[in-house]
Amino acid sequence: MLTTGLVLGAVVMGAGMQRITGMGFALVAAPFLVLLLGPVEGVVLVNVCGAVTAGAIIFRVARDIDWKRYAALTASAVLGIVPAAFLIRLIPPAVLEISIGVILAVGLTVLLALKSATLPPRRRYLLTAGGLSGFMNTAAGVGGPAVSMYSIATRWQHKSFAATMQPYFFTIGALSLASKALTAPATFPSLPVAMWAAVAGACLVGLVLGDVAARFVPARAAQILLIVLAYLGAAATIVRGLLDAVG
Repeated sequence: MLTTGLVLGAVVMGAGMQRITGMGFALVAAPFLVLLLGPVEGVVLVNVCGAVTAGAIIFRVARDIDWKRYAALTASAVLGIVPAAFLIRLIPPAVLEISIGVILAVGLTVLLALKSATLPPRRRYLLTAGGLSGFMNTAAGVGGPAVSMYSIATRWQHKSFAATMQPYFFTIGALSLASKALTAPATFPSLPVAMWAAVAGACLVGLVLGDVAARFVPARAAQILLIVLAYLGAAATIVRGLLDAVG
């Protein structure tokens, strides 16, 4: 019961953050779901919930989506998804847990460090960000840091970026799930139907709460909270991996 409550709480929190900031489901929920369900099943659940959450938001932000950038990001992400789907079959769980935590912590740190950097919005940077994002989303359930770094470094207008991320996250989430279904079907969580229904309900509750909170929470405050929670979750995931490694 405790694990179920924590899983649903992580889903609500991640969906709420996705609505408030335009992204963040994986950054917030992935570390905790990986910690509670394990490095493989946790990431699969993140992919499922992330795709559902982003898909539900698309209709509210459709007019602000940059479809050209979306297409370029998605095409390059596919190149990263395929090798990552095979990688999760080869790496021991403890190593995967540590890697997930480190990838997230490093991604967030670089993201913060790049706040003062500026890059021209060239296509090669966009394609690189998409490829890294697709790989990280499939292997670690965290596709956001790579594209976030691109948006900050190129000064992509936040409203357009946040809107464009919704169809992007929906697409790469669905592609990641499809690739895992073909290459590693055993990685899908064996949850009861009632639990899947509860997870879907948690996504809906998180979106509703996030929609309400978005009217009152300053974007800066939401981003700070997102970073703090993600760092704490990454640290917890690394610790679990280390404990598993030493037996």
